[in-house]
Amino acid sequence: MATVTLKKLYKNFGKTGVIHGIDIEIKDGEFIVIVGPSGCGKSTLLRMVAGLENVTAGEVLIGGKLANDKEPMDRNIAMVFQNYALYPHMTVAQNMGYGLKIAGMTKSEIVSRVENAAKLLQLEGMLNRRPKQLSGGQRQRVAMGRAIVRKPAVFLFDEPLSNLDAKLRVQMRLEIKELQSQLGVTALYVTHDQTEAMTMADRMIVMNEGRAEQIGTPLEVYVQPQSLFAAQFIGSPAMNILDASIKDGQVMLGEVPVAHTAAREGPVKLGIRPEHVQLDESGPLVVEVRLFEPLGANTLLHGRLTDGDLAFTISLNGLHQANRGEKLMRFSVDTSKWHLFDPKTGHRL
Repeated sequence: MATVTLKKLYKNFGKTGVIHGIDIEIKDGEFIVIVGPSGCGKSTLLRMVAGLENVTAGEVLIGGKLANDKEPMDRNIAMVFQNYALYPHMTVAQNMGYGLKIAGMTKSEIVSRVENAAKLLQLEGMLNRRPKQLSGGQRQRVAMGRAIVRKPAVFLFDEPLSNLDAKLRVQMRLEIKELQSQLGVTALYVTHDQTEAMTMADRMIVMNEGRAEQIGTPLEVYVQPQSLFAAQFIGSPAMNILDASIKDGQVMLGEVPVAHTAAREGPVKLGIRPEHVQLDESGPLVVEVRLFEPLGANTLLHGRLTDGDLAFTISLNGLHQANRGEKLMRFSVDTSKWHLFDPKTGHRL
């Protein structure tokens, strides 16, 4: 087990900067999720920790020791990839123990470690199978077993569940989180899936164009997003972002006052999560509903605000359906849970 510290970390490819000053101290045994859209630099950041990419500027410390110039094999880390990277001609046991064999470990110790990892991962009956005889989830367990037998200080996961179907992804993310907690090992986990980030992370790094938009617990990022990007990326369905203004202490949607505020006057971006809107016959928001999506536990309503013609999504508990010909519905917003952002900087007001 070990701490991981990233100090003002930068990465350039030629003249192009892809990582811009990432700063974070990761505690011993903490599960950190690096989340963001494709191309935001999250995998590059992980590869810098692993030693697979050189650091342009800044420091990577593992267990309090500078690791910038250490080879990957000397960093006491283990990495689990998206594509499993299993040897097709080897059995499960051989795949899991291959790294230990290369390191010169005795056969008896290799067998002991492989059997212990197989028991942990429920692979005991599959040790003599080859990868082609396994399901996607079983192959991912083998890849994790190969990492576990090395007893690393830090686990690195690079989108390990991307090749699995939706149901198996849910099962595997629970297993990975339970496994990490059971082993007590420090982990960095890369994903573009914000649901994975919310359910697995102790803390998350929300990345955008090589920068950390926000670092915090899933609840902190959800309740108090510090930027427009973080607000829209975390949460499903995505937060509604509306052009609004503040005039005489009132938040205005067009000419309609929707709430009091102490924020400074002028144009603002108003963020409203779909789940924080309620049906209200006297509410200030009038929505022309165009589509109902019944999901069982809740119903998504997609439409537009009649004042301003702005797209708007609402999530209501339970099943709802408009009566024939009914299109206009009134709603109110829990103003303790809405968000105001500067339209120029995107920063939270």
